[in-house]
Amino acid sequence: VFSIVVFGSIVNEGYVNRSSESQEHCIFNRNRNACNYGITVGVLAFLSCLLYLALDAYFPQISSVKDRKKAVLSDIGVSAFWAFLWFVGFCFLTNQWQASKEEYNPLNEGGDAARAAITFSFFSIFTWVGQAFLAYQRFKLGADSALFSQDYMDPSQDSGMPYAPYTNEEDATDAVGTYQQPPPADAFDTETQGYQTQNY
Repeated sequence: VFSIVVFGSIVNEGYVNRSSESQEHCIFNRNRNACNYGITVGVLAFLSCLLYLALDAYFPQISSVKDRKKAVLSDIGVSAFWAFLWFVGFCFLTNQWQASKEEYNPLNEGGDAARAAITFSFFSIFTWVGQAFLAYQRFKLGADSALFSQDYMDPSQDSGMPYAPYTNEEDATDAVGTYQQPPPADAFDTETQGYQTQNY
Protein backbone atom coordinates (compact mmCIF):
# COMPACT_ATOMS: atom_id res chain seq x y z
CA VAL A 1 0.00 0.00 0.00
CA PHE A 2 2.83 2.40 0.86
CA SER A 3 4.57 1.72 -2.44
CA ILE A 4 1.33 2.43 -4.33
CA VAL A 5 1.05 5.78 -2.56
CA VAL A 6 4.66 6.66 -3.40
CA PHE A 7 4.68 5.87 -7.10
CA GLY A 8 1.05 6.96 -7.54
CA SER A 9 1.76 10.38 -6.05
CA ILE A 10 4.78 10.93 -8.26
CA VAL A 11 3.11 9.67 -11.44
CA ASN A 12 -0.04 11.71 -10.83
CA GLU A 13 1.35 15.02 -9.60
CA GLY A 14 5.12 14.66 -9.65
CA TYR A 15 5.67 16.53 -12.90
CA VAL A 16 4.84 20.25 -13.22
CA ASN A 17 5.63 23.09 -15.58
CA ARG A 18 5.43 26.84 -15.49
CA SER A 19 2.90 28.64 -17.64
CA SER A 20 5.67 29.85 -19.95
CA GLU A 21 7.00 26.31 -20.50
CA SER A 22 5.50 23.37 -22.30
CA GLN A 23 7.90 20.75 -20.97
CA GLU A 24 7.09 19.22 -17.58
CA HIS A 25 9.81 18.84 -14.98
CA CYS A 26 10.10 16.67 -11.90
CA ILE A 27 8.77 18.39 -8.80
CA PHE A 28 11.86 17.32 -6.85
CA ASN A 29 14.32 20.09 -7.84
CA ARG A 30 13.67 19.38 -11.53
CA ASN A 31 15.76 16.26 -11.07
CA ARG A 32 14.25 13.62 -13.31
CA ASN A 33 16.31 10.94 -11.53
CA ALA A 34 14.45 11.62 -8.27
CA CYS A 35 11.07 11.01 -9.86
CA ASN A 36 12.34 8.00 -11.79
CA TYR A 37 13.83 6.49 -8.62
CA GLY A 38 10.59 6.94 -6.67
CA ILE A 39 8.47 5.43 -9.43
CA THR A 40 10.84 2.52 -10.11
CA VAL A 41 11.30 1.58 -6.46
CA GLY A 42 7.57 1.92 -5.79
CA VAL A 43 6.51 -0.28 -8.71
CA LEU A 44 9.15 -2.95 -8.06
CA ALA A 45 8.39 -3.00 -4.33
CA PHE A 46 4.70 -3.49 -5.10
CA LEU A 47 5.46 -6.39 -7.46
CA SER A 48 7.83 -7.88 -4.89
CA CYS A 49 5.08 -7.71 -2.27
CA LEU A 50 2.70 -9.58 -4.57
CA LEU A 51 5.34 -12.22 -5.28
CA TYR A 52 6.06 -12.88 -1.61
CA LEU A 53 2.37 -12.82 -0.74
CA ALA A 54 1.87 -15.64 -3.25
CA LEU A 55 4.93 -17.46 -1.87
CA ASP A 56 3.58 -17.12 1.66
CA ALA A 57 0.27 -18.67 0.59
CA TYR A 58 2.10 -21.50 -1.21
CA PHE A 59 4.66 -22.07 1.59
CA PRO A 60 2.74 -24.82 3.51
CA GLN A 61 2.63 -26.90 0.33
CA ILE A 62 6.41 -26.86 -0.15
CA SER A 63 7.55 -30.31 0.94
CA SER A 64 11.28 -29.96 0.33
CA VAL A 65 13.23 -28.82 3.38
CA LYS A 66 15.86 -27.13 1.21
CA ASP A 67 13.23 -25.20 -0.74
CA ARG A 68 11.55 -24.03 2.47
CA LYS A 69 14.86 -22.83 3.82
CA LYS A 70 15.67 -21.01 0.57
CA ALA A 71 12.26 -19.32 0.56
CA VAL A 72 12.66 -18.00 4.10
CA LEU A 73 16.26 -16.89 3.54
CA SER A 74 15.26 -15.07 0.34
CA ASP A 75 12.45 -13.36 2.27
CA ILE A 76 14.99 -12.09 4.81
CA GLY A 77 17.41 -10.90 2.12
CA VAL A 78 14.81 -9.24 -0.10
CA SER A 79 13.15 -7.48 2.84
CA ALA A 80 16.47 -6.10 4.08
CA PHE A 81 17.35 -5.02 0.54
CA TRP A 82 14.06 -3.15 0.11
CA ALA A 83 14.45 -1.49 3.52
CA PHE A 84 17.81 -0.17 2.30
CA LEU A 85 16.36 1.02 -1.03
CA TRP A 86 13.53 2.83 0.75
CA PHE A 87 16.02 4.48 3.09
CA VAL A 88 18.02 5.70 0.09
CA GLY A 89 14.82 6.84 -1.60
CA PHE A 90 13.65 8.75 1.46
CA CYS A 91 16.99 10.54 1.80
CA PHE A 92 17.17 11.29 -1.94
CA LEU A 93 13.63 12.62 -2.25
CA THR A 94 13.92 14.67 0.95
CA ASN A 95 17.20 16.22 -0.19
CA GLN A 96 15.84 17.11 -3.62
CA TRP A 97 12.61 18.50 -2.16
CA GLN A 98 14.57 20.77 0.19
CA ALA A 99 16.81 21.91 -2.69
CA SER A 100 13.83 22.80 -4.88
CA LYS A 101 13.62 26.49 -5.70
CA GLU A 102 10.41 28.42 -5.46
CA GLU A 103 10.72 29.81 -8.97
CA TYR A 104 10.58 26.26 -10.34
CA ASN A 105 7.05 25.91 -8.98
CA PRO A 106 5.60 29.30 -8.00
CA LEU A 107 2.06 27.96 -7.56
CA ASN A 108 3.31 25.10 -5.33
CA GLU A 109 1.56 22.53 -7.47
CA GLY A 110 1.99 18.94 -6.38
CA GLY A 111 3.45 19.87 -3.00
CA ASP A 112 1.11 17.51 -1.17
CA ALA A 113 2.02 14.67 -3.52
CA ALA A 114 5.72 15.27 -2.95
CA ARG A 115 5.29 15.29 0.82
CA ALA A 116 3.15 12.15 0.63
CA ALA A 117 5.84 10.36 -1.41
CA ILE A 118 8.51 11.36 1.13
CA THR A 119 6.36 10.40 4.13
CA PHE A 120 5.39 6.99 2.80
CA SER A 121 8.98 6.32 1.74
CA PHE A 122 9.87 6.84 5.40
CA PHE A 123 7.09 4.51 6.57
CA SER A 124 8.21 1.88 4.06
CA ILE A 125 11.63 1.66 5.71
CA PHE A 126 10.10 0.41 8.96
CA THR A 127 7.62 -1.81 7.16
CA TRP A 128 10.37 -3.67 5.31
CA VAL A 129 12.59 -3.83 8.40
CA GLY A 130 9.65 -5.35 10.27
CA GLN A 131 9.12 -7.82 7.45
CA ALA A 132 12.78 -8.83 7.57
CA PHE A 133 12.52 -9.31 11.34
CA LEU A 134 9.42 -11.50 11.02
CA ALA A 135 11.12 -13.58 8.32
CA TYR A 136 14.16 -13.97 10.59
CA GLN A 137 11.90 -15.16 13.41
CA ARG A 138 10.35 -17.69 11.06
CA PHE A 139 13.84 -18.87 10.10
CA LYS A 140 14.84 -19.24 13.77
CA LEU A 141 11.63 -21.11 14.52
CA GLY A 142 12.29 -23.46 11.61
CA ALA A 143 15.92 -23.98 12.62
CA ASP A 144 14.90 -24.87 16.18
CA SER A 145 12.17 -27.27 15.11
CA ALA A 146 11.99 -30.02 12.52
CA LEU A 147 10.91 -27.55 9.82
CA PHE A 148 14.41 -27.31 8.30
CA SER A 149 15.96 -30.37 9.93
CA GLN A 150 17.36 -32.96 7.54
CA ASP A 151 18.56 -35.36 10.24
CA TYR A 152 16.53 -38.43 11.09
CA MET A 153 15.19 -38.41 14.62
CA ASP A 154 14.17 -41.69 16.21
CA PRO A 155 10.74 -41.15 17.80
CA SER A 156 11.75 -43.32 20.75
CA GLN A 157 14.67 -40.93 21.43
CA ASP A 158 12.49 -37.84 21.32
CA SER A 159 12.00 -36.54 24.84
CA GLY A 160 8.90 -34.65 23.80
CA MET A 161 6.92 -37.83 23.10
CA PRO A 162 4.55 -38.68 25.93
CA TYR A 163 4.86 -42.23 27.22
CA ALA A 164 2.99 -43.95 30.00
CA PRO A 165 5.14 -44.27 33.12
CA TYR A 166 6.39 -47.69 34.17
CA THR A 167 4.30 -49.37 36.86
CA ASN A 168 5.13 -52.56 38.69
CA GLU A 169 2.68 -55.43 39.16
CA GLU A 170 1.38 -54.42 42.60
CA ASP A 171 0.62 -50.87 41.40
CA ALA A 172 -1.17 -52.23 38.37
CA THR A 173 -3.43 -54.48 40.43
CA ASP A 174 -4.20 -51.67 42.85
CA ALA A 175 -4.95 -49.26 40.05
CA VAL A 176 -7.20 -51.67 38.18
CA GLY A 177 -8.84 -52.97 41.33
CA THR A 178 -9.34 -56.49 39.99
CA TYR A 179 -7.04 -59.43 40.08
CA GLN A 180 -7.32 -62.35 37.72
CA GLN A 181 -6.92 -65.80 39.13
CA PRO A 182 -4.14 -67.86 37.56
CA PRO A 183 -5.29 -70.90 35.61
CA PRO A 184 -5.49 -74.14 37.60
CA ALA A 185 -2.23 -76.03 37.74
CA ASP A 186 -3.73 -79.16 36.22
CA ALA A 187 -5.06 -77.32 33.14
CA PHE A 188 -1.66 -77.48 31.50
CA ASP A 189 -0.57 -80.76 32.96
CA THR A 190 0.87 -82.83 30.11
CA GLU A 191 0.51 -86.09 31.98
CA THR A 192 -3.27 -85.84 32.19
CA GLN A 193 -5.03 -87.45 29.26
CA GLY A 194 -8.35 -86.45 27.79
CA TYR A 195 -10.45 -83.37 27.89
CA GLN A 196 -10.08 -81.09 30.91
CA THR A 197 -12.90 -78.78 31.94
CA GLN A 198 -12.10 -75.15 32.63
CA ASN A 199 -13.78 -73.03 35.26
CA TYR A 200 -14.48 -69.53 34.04
